Amino acid sequence: MKIDKDMTIGELVAKYPESIEVLMSFGMGCVGCPASQMETLEEAAMVHGFDINELLEALNG
Repeated sequence: MKIDKDMTIGELVAKYPESIEVLMSFGMGCVGCPASQMETLEEAAMVHGFDINELLEALNG
């Protein structure tokens, strides 16, 4: 899978439901939150205080 920082959480979860486990492991319990439909992975990383590159590596790994 090729996931990038500009993909929204909503897109990610719709295309790759298996990604939910990775997001949750990063402390992102917001996968079902309405804001997640418009929030990009990069924005979520900033809000939650973790490195976007680590998240992308885990998602694309």
